[in-house]
Amino acid sequence: MMSAYQTQTTLRSKLEALECHFTWALDLSKIFILRLHDKLVDIGTEGNSWLGHIYNLRGFIQCKLDSTEDALSFFLQAAEAFRQVRGADEGPWLVVNYGNLAWLHHLMGDQAESEAYLSKVDALKKKYPTPSEDELHAELYAEKAWTVTMLDIERELVSDYFQKAIRMQPDMVEWNTSHVIWLANAFIRGSTEMEADILDKMRDAEEQDPENLYLAAYYLQLRAKEGQDVADEAHELAERVSINPVSSYSAMRAILHVYRTCRLIDEAIDLAAKAVENNPEERYLKRFAALTLKWKIIYFSESGVDESMIGRAVSLYKEVISLYPDSSFVVEMDLANIYAKSTGRQNEAKCLFQELLKRKLEPAEKQLLYNQYAKYLFFDLKDYNKSVEYNMKAAVIPIKSYHRENSIKALVKTKNKGRHPKCREIEECLKNL
Repeated sequence: MMSAYQTQTTLRSKLEALECHFTWALDLSKIFILRLHDKLVDIGTEGNSWLGHIYNLRGFIQCKLDSTEDALSFFLQAAEAFRQVRGADEGPWLVVNYGNLAWLHHLMGDQAESEAYLSKVDALKKKYPTPSEDELHAELYAEKAWTVTMLDIERELVSDYFQKAIRMQPDMVEWNTSHVIWLANAFIRGSTEMEADILDKMRDAEEQDPENLYLAAYYLQLRAKEGQDVADEAHELAERVSINPVSSYSAMRAILHVYRTCRLIDEAIDLAAKAVENNPEERYLKRFAALTLKWKIIYFSESGVDESMIGRAVSLYKEVISLYPDSSFVVEMDLANIYAKSTGRQNEAKCLFQELLKRKLEPAEKQLLYNQYAKYLFFDLKDYNKSVEYNMKAAVIPIKSYHRENSIKALVKTKNKGRHPKCREIEECLKNL
């Protein structure tokens, strides 16, 4: 007969062998968890084909926030969502959910219930076997792909997970849609090169999923970046987005980015403001509206900065910060940049940047901040030496992103001029990247 210690050790080893959120996301910081929580809260649930996956992830996040009762509620909602979306009481899509529940009951001290869910996992795996022991079921690959995109981990594996899932079950349209959206978003963010056939993939995906406005908006954005005139299509899509149920996945932000790429910035401002007016309780719409004002002030003020618009933007940004107390880092950085463009608010820009530089941040956030601060130093304070220092700080953080590439380009440009006193330091920095 096994001792209590042996029983616990065996149970733990079974739990650690599961494919679920508790084994996929081992080292999430409290800062990241709080920000992900806000992101998930903003995702709409109406007609969302990933609803079960959303609830699974929300349950995991609540567990990480020590709210086990809320975690249990979300995991049970996930199981129900899968039943509704898949139209069946059970299937391989419940393997991750049951694994999460096994972990949760273990952490809550209910080992018998944990064992019961482990048995349910085993039963599902026997009933729905994979072609080989080395492979997961398509449903697991799909959920793992979607989840790691939300967790922003294992970026290099996301496409592989999606491709495996789609190869096994090519009839799952939403998997292909999410895959091509991820490819497009990764390119737009600067974390991957643009695939040669991405536009063809997006066109094919849109033909398969014509009602997905989020996909349609990304397709327009990539076409606009390629120099195509999509303004009329953008206006038509904006009308369709505006009459749909609102959510952070409703394509509103994506269509605003299309407007920016097409240089229709005033129309972007009006569209976002109207969305806020029609849905004043939706905080993420206010965040989108604030973003359009930032674009106008920082990137589209060739004829001079409008101080009244800066005042409007500052007011809205402060409201957004209050609505996202745990995830307002990027918003605060945007506010600092807006202060910097006002003739009378330079000190507020300096103080806010200094406050952000002292804050405990994730490496990717540090990289972004250093890149933005380098630009502030260069363009607004004309402190070229210090700007170089912060571009080097951004460049040495080994995370592939638009912001890192932007800092590297700035360093290369400075080095090539050959007149900067830090040319040797720059060259050494670039050589070691």
